Amino acid sequence: MTTTHQPPEPPHVHGPGHDREHDHGGGHGSTGSHGHAPGGGHGHSHSHGPAAPVSKHLRKVIAAILIPFAAAVVVGLAVLWPGGAPAHERTGVGFDRQTQQATVTKVVSVSCKSVNASGGTSTGDTSTTGGSATQQEANATCKKATIRVDTGKDKGRTFTEIVQPDQSRQLHQGQKVVAAYEPSAPKDLQYSVTDVNRRFPMALLAGIFALAVVVVGRLRGVMALVALAISFLILNFFILPAILQGSNPLLVAVIGSSAIMLIALYMCHGLSARTSVAVLGTLLSLVLIGLLGSEFIDWAALTGNTDDNTGLIHGLYPSIDMSGLLLAGVIIGSLGVLDDVTVTQTSAVWELHEANPSMGWRGLYRAGIRIGRDHIASVVNTLVLAYAGAALPLLLLFSIAQSSVGTVANSELVAEEIVRTLVGSIGLVASVPVTTLLAALVVAADRPEMGAAPATAGAVPAPAPARAGRGRRRKH
Repeated sequence: MTTTHQPPEPPHVHGPGHDREHDHGGGHGSTGSHGHAPGGGHGHSHSHGPAAPVSKHLRKVIAAILIPFAAAVVVGLAVLWPGGAPAHERTGVGFDRQTQQATVTKVVSVSCKSVNASGGTSTGDTSTTGGSATQQEANATCKKATIRVDTGKDKGRTFTEIVQPDQSRQLHQGQKVVAAYEPSAPKDLQYSVTDVNRRFPMALLAGIFALAVVVVGRLRGVMALVALAISFLILNFFILPAILQGSNPLLVAVIGSSAIMLIALYMCHGLSARTSVAVLGTLLSLVLIGLLGSEFIDWAALTGNTDDNTGLIHGLYPSIDMSGLLLAGVIIGSLGVLDDVTVTQTSAVWELHEANPSMGWRGLYRAGIRIGRDHIASVVNTLVLAYAGAALPLLLLFSIAQSSVGTVANSELVAEEIVRTLVGSIGLVASVPVTTLLAALVVAADRPEMGAAPATAGAVPAPAPARAGRGRRRKH
């Protein structure tokens, strides 16, 4: 190794600037390369992995916090495990109806009048503007589609569907559709097209997403996809059925979100102190979001029953606390972005420490928070735009009605989204300083005397007597 010839070099360079720089930037590294002491000094610690291991003491402290928390989550899952969604008699309304897969086998053009497709032709009133419009609709050309049922006990049965020219969803031959089935209706009216079958394009898009994640993320990407699948399993087999069984939505959301957080973070980022700090930061931020959400949902008198879907849920299961369901949605919705923020901040602090091991916790915090400010700006903007995009049709309706901003914000439908956005954003903003401070305290407390074994501490000053002739180095 060429490093064995390095010790004679300093006598040839007598400038104080060189010795000063060598002591700060690489003095310990040179000592480690000269001898065979364990650890080799801080200068070579970067090559041992993405994050230096922390001391046993800190590991015990972190474990003392996280192990009881994880145990409480497991107990909560066991106690509240629903065992499946409760059965009920279908209402035939909205999503609560039987459906079968079907295919459009033939489409022909017909007169709307001949199939009585217009809504008001039977009145014969054409004296008004509405009547004239109805007359024009009756004279328009509609489409008569023949649909074949592909699944269920009526497989192979056909029925017809009339598609009006102004209908948003037009049918064409060979198209896959979803047919609603109502057994109590007359036989020729039992089936009707309710939606388009989008399974193939959705599956293809999911496959492209998974491929991109694996190609770019490699093993981390695979683990992220596994964690995503587990998150959906917890959502479908625990959170949703438990709420339907009548359990407290807030308690179910907290336990389910905690389980998702623990599994996803440790599976994607490994069982380490770095990940544990991110878990603690996420947990504290979720507590803040839960407290703020509970307070302001109650203060703003938000019922959570604002549209047809929530109304149907309340009608089918009156025991469900709809405001609690709203709060549960706020917590679950914030979790995904929180994971991103806390992991990023923790990794930033760890890398800053790796780059400059002499930096104290205050310096690490200041440097990490500067990175966090950029993260805050982008994440908050992302959240607001995401919620605004989801509520765009609703905002358009208010714009058409020329309602004032105060009127729009005061309506429960919009106020619900505002509270959801602001509470989640406050939790995200708070997660940056909280997680950065936790990470800075952990890595800084671990630095001076706990890096390796006691022998390592003696390995740094040990060569000093042998180098007593190098006065400049010892003086500094």
